[in-house]
Amino acid sequence: MKLSFQIIDTAMPCLVAADIDSLVVAGWAGRDVEAIEHHIMELADLGVPRPSAYPLYYRVAAAQLTQAPMIQVLGTDSSGEAEVFMFAAGSEMFVSLVSDHTDRRLEAQSVAVSKQVCAKPVAASAWRFADVVAHWDDLILRSTIEENGATLTYQEGSLAALRRPIELIAGYYRSIGLAGSSLAVGTAMSCGTLAAIGGIRSARLFAMELFDPHRKCSLSHRYSVESLAVVS
Repeated sequence: MKLSFQIIDTAMPCLVAADIDSLVVAGWAGRDVEAIEHHIMELADLGVPRPSAYPLYYRVAAAQLTQAPMIQVLGTDSSGEAEVFMFAAGSEMFVSLVSDHTDRRLEAQSVAVSKQVCAKPVAASAWRFADVVAHWDDLILRSTIEENGATLTYQEGSLAALRRPIELIAGYYRSIGLAGSSLAVGTAMSCGTLAAIGGIRSARLFAMELFDPHRKCSLSHRYSVESLAVVS
């Protein structure tokens, strides 16, 4: 999947093209065991079974990545999740945003299948990882949804709640019998999410932001969701 990112950098702004052929979704990626257990219980209310371990690494077709402003889903049982999106281009790693949009009804049967059936919206801007790694824990991840005509905060918290990307990347490579803490060119990873405020639910509009309080700048993306009729 070919994606293009505007690199936000006052010194060297540029456009970077990324040809991604391998997408890894890191699940259950929190640092706080209690927070992970809370998310497990949150999903258990939807019938999702407890994971065998955490973090877990799900492979999803790279063709599911999209920078379009709208996605189509089957039925009304899917919802978005804001996540940090890591990818490599040239000799550098970059940071962007992705929504791990997931079919919650299918998730009760198979987490892997539920992630595969939905498009994964990605922002069109990014930062150099080197520019934010020193204050990574201070970055703020948030999302909003439109509900009953109002815009509501759906997720919000610092990245201190989630495992650092270097740890997740190294864990993924260990899980497939390799060593390394930097993504290979062509591989991208979504790096875990925060609990939904008020519970997991679908919405027609989903917006996400990654805010850097040190540099006073943000990455952001919003998309609408068209629900297709389930015909039997």
